[in-house]
Amino acid sequence: MFGLRSLGGTVTVALTLVVVAIITQHAAAQLSTYQLTTCPGKTTCSQCIQTTNCRWCTMPNFTHPRCHGQIEKYCPEEYTVDPSNTYQLIQGRELTKPSRRVMDGQSEYEASYSSSHFQSSSSHMHHQSSSSYESESSAGSIVQISPQRVSLKLRLNEAFRFNVNYAQAEDYPVDLYYLMDLSKSMEDDKTILSTLGADLATEMRKITSNFKLGFGSFVDKVLMPYVSTVPKKLEHPCDGCNAPYGYLHHMSLSSDSNLFTQEVQRANVSGNLDAPEGGFDAIMQAIVCREQIGWREKARRLLLFSTDAGFHYAGDGKLGGVITPNDGDCHLDHNGRYTHSTFQDYPSISQINLKVKQNAINVIFAVTAEELSVYEQLSHLVEGSSAAKLSNDSSNIVSLVRDQYNKISSSVEMKDNRTDNVIDVKYYSRCRNTNGALQQTNRCEGLKVGDVVTFEAHITLLQCPSDPRDWQQVLQIYPVGINESLTVDIEMLCSCPCEHPSDPEYRVRADECSNAGTYKCGICECDGTNHGQRCECSALDSLLEPGMVDACRMSNASEECSGRGQCVCGVCVCERRPVPDEVIEGRYCECDNFSCDRPGGLLCSGPDHGRCVCGQCECRDGWTGPACDCRASNDTCMPPGGGELCSGHGTCECGTCRCTVTEDGRYTGRYCEKCPTCAGRCNEFKHCVQCQQYQTGPLMQDDYCATNCTLFVPVSVKKVTIDEERNDNKCTFFDEDDCRFEFSYNDSDQDKVVVTAQEKRDCPPKVFMLGIALAVIAVVVLIGMAVLLLWKVLTSIHDRREFARFEKERMNAKWDTGENPIYKQATTTFKNPTYAGK
Repeated sequence: MFGLRSLGGTVTVALTLVVVAIITQHAAAQLSTYQLTTCPGKTTCSQCIQTTNCRWCTMPNFTHPRCHGQIEKYCPEEYTVDPSNTYQLIQGRELTKPSRRVMDGQSEYEASYSSSHFQSSSSHMHHQSSSSYESESSAGSIVQISPQRVSLKLRLNEAFRFNVNYAQAEDYPVDLYYLMDLSKSMEDDKTILSTLGADLATEMRKITSNFKLGFGSFVDKVLMPYVSTVPKKLEHPCDGCNAPYGYLHHMSLSSDSNLFTQEVQRANVSGNLDAPEGGFDAIMQAIVCREQIGWREKARRLLLFSTDAGFHYAGDGKLGGVITPNDGDCHLDHNGRYTHSTFQDYPSISQINLKVKQNAINVIFAVTAEELSVYEQLSHLVEGSSAAKLSNDSSNIVSLVRDQYNKISSSVEMKDNRTDNVIDVKYYSRCRNTNGALQQTNRCEGLKVGDVVTFEAHITLLQCPSDPRDWQQVLQIYPVGINESLTVDIEMLCSCPCEHPSDPEYRVRADECSNAGTYKCGICECDGTNHGQRCECSALDSLLEPGMVDACRMSNASEECSGRGQCVCGVCVCERRPVPDEVIEGRYCECDNFSCDRPGGLLCSGPDHGRCVCGQCECRDGWTGPACDCRASNDTCMPPGGGELCSGHGTCECGTCRCTVTEDGRYTGRYCEKCPTCAGRCNEFKHCVQCQQYQTGPLMQDDYCATNCTLFVPVSVKKVTIDEERNDNKCTFFDEDDCRFEFSYNDSDQDKVVVTAQEKRDCPPKVFMLGIALAVIAVVVLIGMAVLLLWKVLTSIHDRREFARFEKERMNAKWDTGENPIYKQATTTFKNPTYAGK
């Protein structure tokens, strides 16, 4: 059993190797074809190396095309110019090692990370550079991204890959600047915040011991229509309010939480007129005024923006007559007040985003529920920002900051500063899934302190800039919100060293160029008055035919020598092909014997059919057509028993009958012998196919099928297809169940009939008539009952209303329960007041 398994495995491996070899050979053949057709057309070394897989030969007196994909076969290595991508590590400080406490909680992946290596080479080899953690002596030397600087030489359209490693450092410093809207509606928020300063600092020190807190506030521009400019309102825009202002920096970043509480308590609210606030002015100043705010170089910088209103942005300043665009510079006086609030427009979103990226700031928009959706959209446009819901009195600010910081620090997003289409950068990573496949992503989440994430950066040079001064560029790759980056010095390999005057073989007015040109890279670059391979031809002495502009061009719009040769003193010297049988010829090198059609991969269908002459197939006797793949005679279109060409119902094209289409349909058959209205033997075979294939039809009674259907047994297929070359006939019917079925027959052999039938009939879906009838009856009954119920409800409501009205009228008629006011008794009684009863 073991031997059989081994043999099976050997056979499987052998088959796999054969398949791989076939695929590799096919790919190599395609690449070779591309190189043979593309590389020889490049006439200078720089053009050559800017073409994929092409090399240049600088050998003197070289007779073959100097640019070719397989030039190493006939050009010595010392004369071959074939630059490749190169990688050089300039600065590779190792990532900061966490404390033993963090290391003890590491996963197996992190503990073994010290053996990982950077990858680098032009053929996707990787430069090895250990990236394990190493302890650092001070906070200023914390390293969270490695390497820090590399140098790349890139060739056009050849991707280069190398690793970028990131790890969040333990106890990394955090700067939190609280930027608060102090309009009247935020008065209760300010009161709550003044009591939460110590709690905020305590909570953040659980994350890092190196924490600093700052405070600033804003209202809006002191102009109409943003604030009221009535003198009285300018001093006190509302009860208990101070004068309005644009932005005021109250407290620089400090570790003193008591000072923060005092500054918040000391700050007074103000007021304005319109709903949006001037928060963008404040954000811009809080970001760019680094010295005044106290942003540290090595710290995670958080800007907490708190408001219950919207924001003004670029263009809104025109409402107040401010048209000067925001310059993005710091304009704070010694009191921390924004001096250019009324002179410059609000910043745009793109300006805010640019300054956030340049200064590595994480903006947290803490806004009320009414404004949350607007600021969530804004956070998508500002790199590294997020939006969170703030309670109406800001009582949840401590938990909000903690949650947002954890959200920011537990993820990493790699970005770069490329701005044009010259360089393309793609990022791949497994994030924390060490066993997963490499995926294209620049973001990883769910990270903890000490977790190491490796991104594989793929850098490709897409095009060479027209200005050689742009062939040297600097690319910055950085994690969003972290003031660390990888600097990539890129040198674009867009020219050959032999084209520069510093090359030893570079000579001006060289003897090889008839003292009329510059010799470089093995060829001559002639001056304006000479031409030719050795600059031996003078433009003044060239003899041109009358009316000709250039003796080496077929027309003014065509290339010199059709782009496939050299013009030597008015005569085209055509290139020599690396394949011996391939020749370029003609006065203008316009002809060749290899660019004709190749049906089936054979030039002009093969040497037996024709040959290629000046780009056109010249067919041999018996063959015709653009590629000599059609027979010249019509013998293959004549019916076997004689008759007209294509049975008189078609034309013979390339040895095959193309049948005509009439009002009744198209003629079919190899020789167009089948008319569209002829039934053939379809009706004869119909019932036998039904009973044999589908067990239906009139022959299913008794044993009629077995006794009457002995000529054939249908072959079952999923879909019936016909081959007119074999003279197949197709039949289509509908049976008593309204089901459609197809079959084909071939009776070319008189002794045997071959029938191919559809495996299953195409039947319409069955309709449950009884169910439909019952459903209709039920619906009618339900509708009737609903109508009766509605009528009953309406009559009941009407009767109740009438009865209630009757009761009301009866209650109002109280005369029947008392005395009748017009009734008088028949007798009258008089009483004598003086009568004493005696």
